[in-house]
Amino acid sequence: MFRFLRPYRVAIALVMTLILIQSLSELYLPTLMADIVNRGVIEGDKPFIWRMGGYMLLITLLGTTVSILASLYASKISSGFGRIVRGKVFQHAEHFSLQEFDRIGTASLITRTTNDINQVQQVLMMMLRLMVMAPMMCIGGIIMALYKDAELTLVLLVALPVLAGAIWLITSKGMPYFKAIQKKLDRLNLVLREGLTGIRVIRSFNRTAHENERFTEANADLMQTSIKVNQIMAVMMPVMMLIMNLSTIAIVYFGGLRIDNGAMGVGDLMAFIQYAMQIMFSLLMFSMMFVMVPRAAASAARINEVLELEPSVTDIDNVSTTAQAVSEGDAKEASPGIGGVVEFNKVSFSYPGAEMPALSDISFQAGRGEITAIIGGTGSGKSTLIHLIPRFFDVAGGSVRVGGKDVREWTQEELRKRIALVPQKAVLFSGTVAENIRYGKEDATDEEIRRAAEIAQALDFVSAMPDGFDSVLSQGGTNVSGGQKQRLSIARALVRKPEVYLFDDSFSALDYKTDAKLRSALRAETADAAVLIVAQRVSTVMDADRIIVLDEGRIAGIGTHKELMETSGVYREIVSSQLSEEESA
Repeated sequence: MFRFLRPYRVAIALVMTLILIQSLSELYLPTLMADIVNRGVIEGDKPFIWRMGGYMLLITLLGTTVSILASLYASKISSGFGRIVRGKVFQHAEHFSLQEFDRIGTASLITRTTNDINQVQQVLMMMLRLMVMAPMMCIGGIIMALYKDAELTLVLLVALPVLAGAIWLITSKGMPYFKAIQKKLDRLNLVLREGLTGIRVIRSFNRTAHENERFTEANADLMQTSIKVNQIMAVMMPVMMLIMNLSTIAIVYFGGLRIDNGAMGVGDLMAFIQYAMQIMFSLLMFSMMFVMVPRAAASAARINEVLELEPSVTDIDNVSTTAQAVSEGDAKEASPGIGGVVEFNKVSFSYPGAEMPALSDISFQAGRGEITAIIGGTGSGKSTLIHLIPRFFDVAGGSVRVGGKDVREWTQEELRKRIALVPQKAVLFSGTVAENIRYGKEDATDEEIRRAAEIAQALDFVSAMPDGFDSVLSQGGTNVSGGQKQRLSIARALVRKPEVYLFDDSFSALDYKTDAKLRSALRAETADAAVLIVAQRVSTVMDADRIIVLDEGRIAGIGTHKELMETSGVYREIVSSQLSEEESA
């Protein structure tokens, strides 16, 4: 993921330089203090004290200034990095087929785009500060301590390995718990999400207490793990302070002996103690990085998994010889018919890991100005068939054509410009009614929006809203009914005026009267387009020009209502389960 830092190479170099200056200034201060004590205080040279004190103040101000600038630029770099990665993940996910969304999961994609990127962003900001400062302070402190008194540095030779070992032992004990926290946080989020999104079902079955118990269990599990890791990490500071204080006592003791022998000045001892503290604190900085980097690495791996996942449905600039051969072969086998706008020729499709194909040997044509209805039992492959037309999935065998051209030869953008889909579950976005309808056509006029709403039988309830088409819909359209959401979704498709309309069980929430009025208005509006309707109701499909009956992924009959009543047992069974003999005649 470091490749996303390329735009900030200059800024990173600037941060490194600023941290270097800050480290040098902090390393120089104890030496100035030693000079003040040795020459100014002991010898009583007050002008020297004032002069060196002024130097110390200037260096402190310089160090403070560069520290602020380093923090500012580190924040800009990490925030910019987060912005770039979020953009890349979102743009890449937009090209996923439904297969990739099913594989990763929508909720997981949201978590990876928010929480995981934030984790990496925070650690990046720490690394920009610490990965230069920690080694600089450690190495520089050792050099300055050797410069002040090489023999006294033997105390550090004992203390530093002990301190490093203690830090390593504590962090190694705590690291597994940090990884466990991430998994238990995922579990808590899962239970919480299920509890909130399924609140209607939970209350209707009086399972509130059960869900409270599930949440309490997941919450307590996370709490216990968090307490355990904090207990382990809480040991670090006392242990570190103990080792540092014992080291200070040893330095003072042996340093006092060297002062008595005249081998060392008092100021040099004071400076040596400060250098020892700087060295030990730099080790603590390293330990903080060791704790946070593995957590960020886990998040980075999850982000990379999304970025490295190749979409199964892609555009091709030049159709390969194989694809051309397949298309030409299909074209020869396809019935000349009426030159349908949508053509299926021996199409088969299987979901990944499925034992049985979802569709097998599907062939039909849907012509311009015709209504083609698709009906069948649950799991017969109706929605899957519809989703192959806009290339939400790619066929495993055969071909799907729109306008005489294999959908794999269109770019996805060009193909979908010719199609308007009303999904099985109506989806509305937060915004006004007009904005939701205009989603189908960005430059639609107010008159076009009104006309689409009228045909979709939505004009009456929209006009009754306080602000009409400017009325605001909440997220997911929760402030309108299911039938109203379906009609607004249909209006969104109608305003597009495409070559192909796909209605995926889009009339299920409508009453019979509204359903009949809508279908009557649709026939006149869609006279120049091919219309494919997936439906469960027989009454919705009875007047279609062509009805395709699906049974376990295969076509069990094609024809008009009257023809199928005579030739298709599956269709007669569906009709008899819904309509009386008089209604079905």
